[in-house]
Amino acid sequence: MLRHDRPLVEMGVSDVCLAYRRWAPVYDKTFGKFAEAAVRQVTAYANNFTGKLLEAGVGTGLALPHYAAALNVTGIDLSPHMLARARLRADKAGKGNIDALLEMDAAALKFADATFDVAVAMFVMTVVPEPGLAMAELARVTKPGGTILICNHFSKAGGFRGAVERHLSRYSTTIGFRSEFPVKTVLGESRLRLVRKTPMKPFGFFTMLEFQKRP
Repeated sequence: MLRHDRPLVEMGVSDVCLAYRRWAPVYDKTFGKFAEAAVRQVTAYANNFTGKLLEAGVGTGLALPHYAAALNVTGIDLSPHMLARARLRADKAGKGNIDALLEMDAAALKFADATFDVAVAMFVMTVVPEPGLAMAELARVTKPGGTILICNHFSKAGGFRGAVERHLSRYSTTIGFRSEFPVKTVLGESRLRLVRKTPMKPFGFFTMLEFQKRP
């Protein structure tokens, strides 16, 4: 059996909340440092758009200071501990375009259809319990013709990196993300058209996928 035919590791809401309760105090100085360049790249690209932006999985708010004033930002996250830090960061940034930071599941968004012009999800899809539902919800709440930006690590099918990812997958519920996560996992939403695939810093470890919602 090919490795990418393996089912995704199951992760529940309680697994995610527990993992990110542990991560919250050290997230910015660990993963946040590694992901900083990608965060800046994605937000710079998002700043080409205007209107209402949803950031799903806002975490500790690493991206919040970098969004342009032309975007009105709503952030959501499943972890109250991560959100508490995001709110502190937003207050410190003093930006008037951050409309709300809400505790919410990306797979069950409490917004009306076609609410947002842009949706962004960075380092989220490997974390959420049901990534297919999260993609469907992002499609639902984005306006027709709107843009969805997914930035994530996607696993490789073989080689040394593939072996490491396969080994780490057994610890997914402990570390809080799936190391085995093929890109095809986020490509099945029929309302979305993939228009661009861009490697992100550092070293192309992350990839940004740009989707447009079909009219």
